[in-house]
Amino acid sequence: MATEKLPSSNRLVSLDAYRGLTMFLLIAEAALVYHAFTEFFAEGTLGATLVRQFHHHPWNGLRFWDLIQPFFMFIVGVAMPFSLKGRMSKGATWNEAFQHILVRCFLLLLFGVGLHCVYNDKLVWELWNVLTQLSFTILVTFLLMRYPIKTQLIVSLLFLVLTEILYRTYDPSAPFVKDQNFGSWMDMILMGKINPGGGWVTINCLPTAAHTIWGAICGAILLNKEKEPGSKIRIFLISGLICLVIGYGLDLLSITPIVKRISTTSFVFASGGWCLWTLALFYWFVDIKKYRKWARMFIIVGTNSIFIYLFAEVLGHRWLTGFVKIFNDGFLGMLGIPAPYLAVTNALLVLAIMWYLCYFLYKKGIFFKI
Repeated sequence: MATEKLPSSNRLVSLDAYRGLTMFLLIAEAALVYHAFTEFFAEGTLGATLVRQFHHHPWNGLRFWDLIQPFFMFIVGVAMPFSLKGRMSKGATWNEAFQHILVRCFLLLLFGVGLHCVYNDKLVWELWNVLTQLSFTILVTFLLMRYPIKTQLIVSLLFLVLTEILYRTYDPSAPFVKDQNFGSWMDMILMGKINPGGGWVTINCLPTAAHTIWGAICGAILLNKEKEPGSKIRIFLISGLICLVIGYGLDLLSITPIVKRISTTSFVFASGGWCLWTLALFYWFVDIKKYRKWARMFIIVGTNSIFIYLFAEVLGHRWLTGFVKIFNDGFLGMLGIPAPYLAVTNALLVLAIMWYLCYFLYKKGIFFKI
């Protein structure tokens, strides 16, 4: 997956740049960059307002950080038709590809549950991680890729309709109350607990399957050589606009609130619209206009996306942050630098080390794949 050779293959540089930037933002969170800047800026300042966009909205609303998981799940979908085509070109059958997907989804589920064990410092059965969500959405998307795009789109919308029905049937008077909704009820059945304080629910995998399915549809469109690049961009922009109007419209009309933590249908539409517009921007800027040099530092991260995500979550803010802090605070602290500045430099150093780890693996040609 070398950056300069991608255009001559079945891959598009824009996809790797999109995924790489998303992963870079994720490891920046693990490095505590956003937390450090939150403490750095005083409340009420422009800086504090901007940094707030890098934290999830507490409930009803949409911030930039609420789009990162949809971006991740969407771009996974976009890459799936390219990956399947690559396997088929090497002689693999659909059944062999399906077996690979089954193994991949099982490992994602295993990694997702394992991360929760790490978070809790003990064995637990928790399913709120994005990797566990992906283990479901990837499997569903792969099974649908054998069918026409129209069928894939209908199924994705049925997932959203089903989600709406389940929440409203559970509590018709107040279907979207934190910790008192259908998703929380399902968590009690699946895990015997609800998410402590965050309001996240496992059943999110049902509505957010739409993100991965829509990504796969976009991937198929990008693979279609009969369509002109301009036509593809128009499809993404118009589809994105429709999603944004539906998503924000449902929220503004007080029909279904935008809530990322339970992935309401309005959230899926709104975030899906931003996913589509972002893909259109990357495709136009990187692959059509050929502005690629800036993307290399992000592509390097994206080439080992699952590895660096697991590394960041397991060792990033749990061990590496403390290790760097010893030397960061030790040397810079002697210079009398205030604590808020030390926190920022520490976070940026941790992020730089994790990026260099990706760069080292990239230069050595080591790519961890599942």
